[in-house]
Amino acid sequence: MFEPRIADLDAWLAALTQRAALMELGVLALCGVAAWSLAALVRRALGTNQTSSILFGRRLVDGVLFPLLLLCLAYAARALLLGRMPLAVFKIALPVLISLLVIRLGVKVLQAAFSKTPLVRLLERSISWLAWLAVVLWVSGLLPLLLEQLDQITWKMGGARMSVRTLMEGGLTAGAVLIFTLWISAAIETRLLRSATGGELSLRKAASNATRALLMFVGLLLALSAVGIDLTALSVLGGAIGVGVGFGLQKLAANYVSGFVILAERSMRIGDNVRVDNFEGIVMQINARYTVIRSLAGRESIVPNELLITTRVENLSLADSRVWLHTAVSVGYDSDVGQVMTLLEQAALNQARVLREPPPSVNLASFGADGLEFKVGFWIADPENGSDNLKSLINLDILKSLRENHIEIPYPQRVVHTLALAANAGSSL
Repeated sequence: MFEPRIADLDAWLAALTQRAALMELGVLALCGVAAWSLAALVRRALGTNQTSSILFGRRLVDGVLFPLLLLCLAYAARALLLGRMPLAVFKIALPVLISLLVIRLGVKVLQAAFSKTPLVRLLERSISWLAWLAVVLWVSGLLPLLLEQLDQITWKMGGARMSVRTLMEGGLTAGAVLIFTLWISAAIETRLLRSATGGELSLRKAASNATRALLMFVGLLLALSAVGIDLTALSVLGGAIGVGVGFGLQKLAANYVSGFVILAERSMRIGDNVRVDNFEGIVMQINARYTVIRSLAGRESIVPNELLITTRVENLSLADSRVWLHTAVSVGYDSDVGQVMTLLEQAALNQARVLREPPPSVNLASFGADGLEFKVGFWIADPENGSDNLKSLINLDILKSLRENHIEIPYPQRVVHTLALAANAGSSL
């Protein structure tokens, strides 16, 4: 099955010094130019400009499509040249191209599926080292000998006899199946979430999570079958997992179910401004187990999905993104009430973020102990930009207007009663 690519090292080195080797290099260079041109045409035809694309990547040579096309063209060129001239460069070029394709495919798929996982970097290096090691063993002819020795190390597992070679081949097959599954799920997620906003984004996110979970489950079953594990033996494991979920994993299962419920019913969407347990912020991510809420101060809260289902949640932008805010101010009792109300309303209208419809409202809230207390209410349509900063600007404008019109902002007033201590002291004498 594994024929050594270089059976006679001396003959191969001698062939590299012939003029035919230069022709092979020229043919490989033409294949590289043709592969790059075809990849550019495909990218232009599809209109894909995403830097995270698995097929294309940041540059054409970074994706999977370029090494795949180059490998196919190199095999076609080898078939045309075979029998017409001795081949030396192709014996080393084809294994290198296969290794490059495997590395690029594994790395790009892992980056697309787990972009923020620290384990991805370790997996990328592992795939690269294994691929280049396989190339060296294949070219040198040591791979068949190594596999033959590994096939001799066997043990009995139940009714089947396993060997190290079988286990390694099954593991590689399982890894290939899982990478292919992740590739499909990443492509489906990219397609579903493209140009989606609001409630549509949440619904597509739910479909994406469900599709990925289903594909990963099917891929895991295929991987286990490739390794040689009898899937009928998993019935006992499935029963144990069911008991564990029923007793010890109730919260975890509830969070996963709640996540799909939130995404399906769209009661909370990505981009909504919500308040949960006195924490207010914008919904950044709705994952299967938890939801990420980011406040305007930059703090992020990881909220379990079960909490969003079982407790009271204020969604400030579910049906309407407009939010009503207010600020209060006190003036002296001798102030002109009509003038004060006009100045307060104008202070609110001076801010561009305050909506003109409905207009700001100014009300005489109460007769305070120190003065007349007014409340200025107004609507805004962008609560994600903050409310305290807008209140501060309106209060500064109110303070400036009241001082320019000589309207008093009263200090707290208290009446102090003193007892006639001296009279009481004289009478006691």
